[in-house]
Amino acid sequence: MTVWKTSRRNFFAHKGRMALSAVAVLLSVAFVCGTLVFTDTMNTTFDKLFAATSADVTVSPKTFEDDDRLPKDGKPVTLPASAVQQAGKATGVKDAEGAVTSMSVTVVDSHNKNMGSTTGAPTIAGNWTKNDLRSMEITSGHAPRGPTEVMVDADTADKHGLKIGDELRTIAATGDINAKISGIATFKVTNPGAAIVYFDTVTAQTKLLGKQDVFSLISVTAESGVTDTQVKKNVAAALGDTSAYKLQTQKEAADANKDSMGSFLDVMKYAMLGFAGIAFLVGIFLIVNTFSMLVAQRTREIGLMRAIGSSRKQVNRSVLIEALFLGIVGSVLGVGAGVGLAVGLMKLMGSMGMDLSTKDLTLAWTTPVAGLALGIIVTVVAAYIPARRAGKISPMAALRDAGTPADGRAGRVRAGIGLVLTLAGGAALLAATRADKSSEGSLFLGAGVVLTLIGFIVIGPLLAGLLVRVLSAVMLRMFGPVGRLAERNALRNPRRTGATGAALMIGLALVACLSVVGSSMVASATEELDKSVGTDFIVESSGGAFQLIVPQAEKALESVPDIEHLTSYKTVSAELTAPDGTDQEVALVAADPTYKDDVRRETLSGKLADAYGKDAMSVGETYATEHHIEVGDRLTVAFKGGETVKLKVAAITSDDVNIDKTAMYLDITTAARYVPADTLPDNTIMFAKAVDGKEKEAYAALKDALAAYPQYEVKNQADFKEQLQDQIGQLLNIVYGLLALAIIVAVLGVVNTLALSVVERTREIGLLRAIGLSRRQLRRMIRLESVVIAVFGALLGLGLGMGWGTAAQKLLALEGMDVLEIPWPTILAVFVGSAFVGLFAALVPAFRAGRMNVLNAIATE
Repeated sequence: MTVWKTSRRNFFAHKGRMALSAVAVLLSVAFVCGTLVFTDTMNTTFDKLFAATSADVTVSPKTFEDDDRLPKDGKPVTLPASAVQQAGKATGVKDAEGAVTSMSVTVVDSHNKNMGSTTGAPTIAGNWTKNDLRSMEITSGHAPRGPTEVMVDADTADKHGLKIGDELRTIAATGDINAKISGIATFKVTNPGAAIVYFDTVTAQTKLLGKQDVFSLISVTAESGVTDTQVKKNVAAALGDTSAYKLQTQKEAADANKDSMGSFLDVMKYAMLGFAGIAFLVGIFLIVNTFSMLVAQRTREIGLMRAIGSSRKQVNRSVLIEALFLGIVGSVLGVGAGVGLAVGLMKLMGSMGMDLSTKDLTLAWTTPVAGLALGIIVTVVAAYIPARRAGKISPMAALRDAGTPADGRAGRVRAGIGLVLTLAGGAALLAATRADKSSEGSLFLGAGVVLTLIGFIVIGPLLAGLLVRVLSAVMLRMFGPVGRLAERNALRNPRRTGATGAALMIGLALVACLSVVGSSMVASATEELDKSVGTDFIVESSGGAFQLIVPQAEKALESVPDIEHLTSYKTVSAELTAPDGTDQEVALVAADPTYKDDVRRETLSGKLADAYGKDAMSVGETYATEHHIEVGDRLTVAFKGGETVKLKVAAITSDDVNIDKTAMYLDITTAARYVPADTLPDNTIMFAKAVDGKEKEAYAALKDALAAYPQYEVKNQADFKEQLQDQIGQLLNIVYGLLALAIIVAVLGVVNTLALSVVERTREIGLLRAIGLSRRQLRRMIRLESVVIAVFGALLGLGLGMGWGTAAQKLLALEGMDVLEIPWPTILAVFVGSAFVGLFAALVPAFRAGRMNVLNAIATE
């Protein structure tokens, strides 16, 4: 009970000093709980959506997958309309209806503005069926009754200001559908962001699938009292040969959709939890520093406790109980903040176009338990070393001034261990740069990152003693005696300075590493574009895989003047049989012969021009090496939906590229000869070469030709490079934003260290003021001390991060990313920013120090 009372008294006596450490725990726990609540809510949203939209039994083509609506091999996969009648006759079936669905559409308004989602969610077109009433209800107007009417979902209507009577144009592979809005349907569950349009059945069949006697799938409704499983068996029996069909109950269909969505959500969840872990790691340094300084300041107090009979275990336990209080307070507040963070993320996603309703907010019991357990355990573990150090304080310490002398032997042992770890990590990073395989090198890279990070943390006090002196000579000496005082304060306790700098080092090391990798990727890709891409213009969908280039857009491009040639590029699925008998599913590139000039490929054997000859093709060096293929060999190619033929290998191309790596080429006329026209896919991308001297005119003409098709973009090489840089830049900005949490915690660590240091030096500050140091000089001294500590941490972090990034780039070079580029502007900006971080962190401690009463400070024991 005495230990408990003592711990509670000490905790509340130093509650101000504990506050920043509690904030670090709060932020880290909030990030963990917020991530879990946010991803659980997304899971709940999609679970409800998939459950509501799935029929009792769904019959789809055997090859049907979630992305079949992206017509990789032509039109969406279909099943015959006759199967609907067969399924409807099965025992226990109340109703069976054919459904049409396609995601290979773009919907635009009368001003050619895209009505689709801006978050990457698809635009879905289909026919209005009874099954849709499970998840939607018509809240305005009526369902479409003919080819000139269309119904939209309420979310899309609200976002784009659509109303009944407005005209929409739906762009599909088979042609455009012009129709006026006849109705608006509202989801009964949350729609995460997809744009949906409905047509009458005949229009959907002819315009989306290309013919009237087919459907995308069959929705079967069971009679009351009949289980979905039994209906599934009965429908299978009614269909007879089910080799061409896939049958799923409502639960099976919902689970399949959840699995496909779950992989994306898992990646996002674990990535965010990884950043939360980094914040926790940084927070550990803050907690260790806080308790170390509190223990040092209470040396005489602890010595007196030992003198009057307190055992080492009791002292140790007292400090750990204080840490327990800290962990509980920070974690409880963190759980609450995590829920708020999740709601904030939902609102942010809503502003970006992904709707997540707070009605679906999911707080599983495991989330607060995980947050509390993690926060409390991490806090107590972080406080263990200071607690153990407190237990070793002897009763004789009551006769000394506050603070204990450093253990020189322990410092030498620590420095030795740190040097060994750092050298071992450096050796591992060096081994990674010399690896022949990326899989082998990645293991060395991972080991090198971990060992050098731990090594720098362990060796931090030694580095602090060296680097702070150098930094002081450059930065502080110009401030005269005040600068010297700041230097001595930073050097007074190298262990404390090292730990404070290490907290900042971790976040900045990751920033520097990712900056080097990102810049190197952009530079490498830019160099390869300059070297490999010979075309002037590239035409592709702005929506990625959801949109191939529809025939009407292709026809518009063919009419553009000042174009020397226009190259088609299609991806054709086939099963390839090598001479050694090995079968492999591949995606062949069927292109016009001009493609060899649009994208230049190094040919190791044969001539690439010959690969565009009749019944010829090329293969990549990896495939050729694995299957011992030489120029002149014949491969058996079974085109999906087409014929099986033998094609001659006319060229073997290098795979030491990033564009079309491992690609196999053949002439588009060869593919058209063996694949039916209604199965041959649309163009994935197209290339255009302008007539010499007419580049500007051709660029403008291409854009004008595609003005009616806003889903496509025309890019010259400069546009393509800019897009690549923007994409990597956006990804890095997201990562930097997540790393900002760790840096914020590190800044709190600097603030806490300075605040506790000011308290520790209260009497010293009073004496300095008494002998003439002004308040302004005192504040400057503390600010300079903070700046030098922050810059020390930045130097360590940036140096370490650039080393990691350089090693990582050498591994990327094995995958074709050959250029190493150090982003010096970013590195310098971070370095300068760290000095401002130091100034900011010192504001409150410096202000408090300046307000001290001189006499009271001198009288402090």
